Amino acid sequence: MPDILNIYQDVCTPGLIHIKKGAAEKKRPRENSNKDAWELVRCATRHTGSFCGSLSSLKASDLGSIVIKESLLRAHLKPVDVSEVVFGQVLIAAQGQNPARQAAMKAGIPIATPAYLINMLCGSGLKAIMEGYMSIKAGENQVVVAGGQESMSQSVHAIQFRNGVKIGDSRLIDTLIFDGLTDAFHGIHMGITAENVSKDFNISRNEQDEYAVKSQKKAETAITEGYFKKEIIPVTLSTEKESVIMDKDEYPKFGTTIEDLQKLKPAFLKAEGTVTAGNASGINDGAAAVVLMSADIAKQKGLSPLAKIVAMAQVGVEPRIMGIGPIPAVELVLQKAKWTKEEVDLYELNEAFAAQSIACVKSLGLNPDKVNINGGAIALGHPIGASGARILVTLLHSLERINGNKGIAALCIGGGMGIAIAVQRK
Repeated sequence: MPDILNIYQDVCTPGLIHIKKGAAEKKRPRENSNKDAWELVRCATRHTGSFCGSLSSLKASDLGSIVIKESLLRAHLKPVDVSEVVFGQVLIAAQGQNPARQAAMKAGIPIATPAYLINMLCGSGLKAIMEGYMSIKAGENQVVVAGGQESMSQSVHAIQFRNGVKIGDSRLIDTLIFDGLTDAFHGIHMGITAENVSKDFNISRNEQDEYAVKSQKKAETAITEGYFKKEIIPVTLSTEKESVIMDKDEYPKFGTTIEDLQKLKPAFLKAEGTVTAGNASGINDGAAAVVLMSADIAKQKGLSPLAKIVAMAQVGVEPRIMGIGPIPAVELVLQKAKWTKEEVDLYELNEAFAAQSIACVKSLGLNPDKVNINGGAIALGHPIGASGARILVTLLHSLERINGNKGIAALCIGGGMGIAIAVQRK
């Protein structure tokens, strides 16, 4: 039987928290947990805003601080209970030193508790959770808050001006595009990698648009029926004139039709292109977090798990078709968990682009009715450093809602990688 880690609490949401400065605290001694114990998560919450939308005034660390604070509240834990904070974030230029540490301290985590940041592009949030898992399994920590945060709206333009310019112009680099959305090996936009997948896997523009419409419709149903209420933390946004509570995803486009999408022009290859703004994921702001804890601590506090982590996998693929990363990642995590694909109740596969999503579902031979049942990133958005944690949050709540047992969350990763995690509730 595989080693298992259980999950206690997920949170993804953005918001503003006022933190009072406190005196430095004494270093707390660390107790080794049973490394073979099952680790747990009790709750899951999240929130995603549109690019330059309602959440754009908040730094990524502000968004992260809210999910950290709320996750601890829902797990019935105090900040002093936390051994370490691990967060993913991609766009960190001009964000200040170690935004994970910033988020932790804004959330009231004690000064003595360390925090660090991970950049694995779209896999960052899920990789952070894996790091938390491994630290507890190794006996280094007992309680870890892990997840991801991103404000794509606050990504900066940069210029290499350290040595000045003797003659001529200087070019500003959009770090959103250069650091977040451009392949470092082929120098191509992520959208071109989706075009490559579309061509290599013979996926038509019409297939992509139909997939995108289904994602929007599923998200619309989920929002209308209140399926996301448990995972979304209401955020109060204050201006000089009023305060507005944001308690729903901001990005979905209700009423989207195939006719609407077919009017859109290709975004990357003007002549023969198939990838558009409508069948690709959004550029978004958001955060997500989980609380991982050792079984002995959970027992002491009388907490029951939301799920346990059964297996995890990371793989590399050709960067020019990075979107196929979930294919070998899901295959490997199934192998590690000793599961068949049929016995998995739900899959959350991040929808970076419809083209790569279709390729993954078809190549893996998955039942489409089990994949992204509440819509995916095409409808809900893709705050890149947070998305790995976001899809796990949604998976956990979806399993709970349908009384399912086994689930897999997976993402493609820029630079040619894939990442996946298998969780079990019962």
